[in-house]
Amino acid sequence: MDRSLVRVAELDDVLPAYRGTPVGELLAYQNLRAAYRRYNQAELLIGMCMDHRKRLRIPPNFAYVLRAGGANLRPLEFQVSFAIAVGGVLAVCLIGHDDCGMVGLASSREKFVRGLVENGGWDPRQAEEHFDEHASRFEVGDPAEFVCSEARRLRKRHPVSW
Repeated sequence: MDRSLVRVAELDDVLPAYRGTPVGELLAYQNLRAAYRRYNQAELLIGMCMDHRKRLRIPPNFAYVLRAGGANLRPLEFQVSFAIAVGGVLAVCLIGHDDCGMVGLASSREKFVRGLVENGGWDPRQAEEHFDEHASRFEVGDPAEFVCSEARRLRKRHPVSW
């Protein structure tokens, strides 16, 4: 899968494969500030990072949005299936970003443990065990490569439009 970035500054920049699709509409809303259309039901499932700094510009009812650290949808597999099976979405889009907190997660162990102790009232040993048990599943190396690998994984399981 090609992981080169394409700047979308005008409609002609949207790759031909995505023109006239929910993914193309997402790019128009997000990048080009296109006027919103009305939607009666979601047409797209968007998987993106949980990062509070990231915000989508999309109209109501346009998309299901699943947010998880690093856009890692493995823990949300059932919700992906639900959006396709019950929600009727026919397209999936994953959005990653730079400066993601899941990159180099192992180096955040001390901060994570201290934060759970100070902010969450956890026992330090339990906080350490919690981090050690779960961090490796959520660690992201290169964000672009991770999103591409996650798309490949999901595409095999759910061969909807990508």
